[in-house]
Amino acid sequence: MTPTDDAAPPPTTTAPAAESAAGPTVAGSRPLTVAVTGVTGYVGGRLVPELLGAGHRVRAIARRPERLVGRDWAQHVDLVQADASDLDQIREALQGADVAYYLIHSLGTGRSFAARDRRTALTFARAAREAGVGRIVYLGGLFPDVDDADLSPHLASRKEVGEILLSSGVPTTVLQAAVILGSGSASFEMMRYLTERLPAMTTPRWVDNRIQPIAIRDVLRYLVGSATMPPDVSRAFDVGGPDVLTYRQMMQGYAQVAGLPRRLIVSVPVLTPRLSSHWVGLVTPVPASIARPLVESLVHEVVCDEHDIARYVPDPPGGLIGFRRAVELALQRVHDGEVTTRWSSAAVEGAPSDPLPSDPDWAGGSLYVDERRRV
Repeated sequence: MTPTDDAAPPPTTTAPAAESAAGPTVAGSRPLTVAVTGVTGYVGGRLVPELLGAGHRVRAIARRPERLVGRDWAQHVDLVQADASDLDQIREALQGADVAYYLIHSLGTGRSFAARDRRTALTFARAAREAGVGRIVYLGGLFPDVDDADLSPHLASRKEVGEILLSSGVPTTVLQAAVILGSGSASFEMMRYLTERLPAMTTPRWVDNRIQPIAIRDVLRYLVGSATMPPDVSRAFDVGGPDVLTYRQMMQGYAQVAGLPRRLIVSVPVLTPRLSSHWVGLVTPVPASIARPLVESLVHEVVCDEHDIARYVPDPPGGLIGFRRAVELALQRVHDGEVTTRWSSAAVEGAPSDPLPSDPDWAGGSLYVDERRRV
């Protein structure tokens, strides 16, 4: 993604394809000092320019701030070096912050990711309370109404982190989202690679589970809007787009938008999440260590139970972005003869769905190079 112009005012058009994800600032509200963790990651790197566009003062917190050098917004924020798992460092980094965004998780870092996330969340919650932060905002995962023991390790960890932050003593907004549609999102990229590379595939039974995906632009709108929630609001909110689809329908929908033939998808009962993750790791560039927790989460149906977030962050005039439009914003077909369709750019320059330099190497698409030399 090419971040939006930090110095420019929010766009005035109300068309969903062109308006800022941040939306207008609340009339009469003072600019807030917002501290953002996870700024080198997928959502954090897209959130910073949206917060700046909303008129807030941004403090970007990272263990290695040098990784942010070269970002369009780097000169417009206060770069702070701190490790969120170090109480003294993160407490000092949060001093004077009105809002603290917690966008940290250890997906793909091994079997101990849940314990690591638990420790970091407990440390961050204590630091935010002791630093006098006014609100914590956390982007977690959407999960079904089942016993914790029946949740995948990934979803159980995201749920636990949200509960830790909600019990911190600091007013907290927990946004619970399923598949996020945008370049660099591991869930979206996994779906995209499977659809593009396999005209026919055998899939696990979870391919027919229902999912409520959401466009990255709407996620950012909710994140920015959460900064100005009333102090007495401290709860979790389900957030999702207008479409409820099965994974099969999402892959077929992606194929249609990308101009690919309809895919032949046959579900079989023998592919366990572990086998599925190795299969995804073999067929796509998404590492098996990341694919496994994502695949395990797809075993559940993840559909929003409520839309209470609209009371505090109203839907845009044109409504939330549907699945097809979200894919269109993220992909522009570029044909290489009749062989392949690859990633090019979003339909709107500077859209939050555009790729970022910090996106992983496997995000965006395959690049085919025909190199010839003659001496």
